Amino acid sequence: MNILYQDEHFFAIDKPAGHFVHPPERSPYPVPREKICLYTLRELMKQDVYPAHRLDAPTSGVVLFATNKYAAAELGRLFMERKIQKTYHAVVRGFADEAGSIDLPLEVAGFGQVDAKTLYRRLGTIEFPIPVGKKYPTSRYSLVEASPVTGRWHQIRRHFDRIAHPLLGDIEHGDSHHNRFFRDNLEIRGLCLKATRLEFQHPWSGESLKITAPVCDKWQKIYSLFNWPNQST
Repeated sequence: MNILYQDEHFFAIDKPAGHFVHPPERSPYPVPREKICLYTLRELMKQDVYPAHRLDAPTSGVVLFATNKYAAAELGRLFMERKIQKTYHAVVRGFADEAGSIDLPLEVAGFGQVDAKTLYRRLGTIEFPIPVGKKYPTSRYSLVEASPVTGRWHQIRRHFDRIAHPLLGDIEHGDSHHNRFFRDNLEIRGLCLKATRLEFQHPWSGESLKITAPVCDKWQKIYSLFNWPNQST
């Protein structure tokens, strides 16, 4: 676990793809203990730690953990009040608009349809002269930066699917033909979604924090593919 920021109240990690933040409530298969960040971090820190929010297991990037229950509640309040700006990078099928707002309600278990909003901007595009899926003569993809205003389950994944730009590597909401092309032809495996940055005011010191995840090999390959200089721009 790569620690990106740490003080007496909380710390941030760069969560690897394939790891759960905490034990999953429902899983069709047993999850190894070493694939659960909460257990790994408790052993690493030699104390109880508390997740302040969560990322889906296939998503990599910045996650906050509190060192006590009071700090966890305070960070949770900041998320609820939308005082923490979240930035993600993703690869989607097709040429997305240069910028946009996806304001579409999403189904949440136990609550029905709830408001959900995601802002985004396009960072780059690429086109291959290959008819993936055999519907079009070429295959187009966009690198996008997404900022979810709300925090619904699979929000970014579901929102981009709703506007016909599903995320690459998404086995639940994506396009299997294009997922296979990225995996087999480009050797880019797994969900192409990364929580790249969190920005907020430290609730105790008042300091302006900007916590950024480093570029891993997978995302370096993606940025190079789109000729994007770096993920912190």
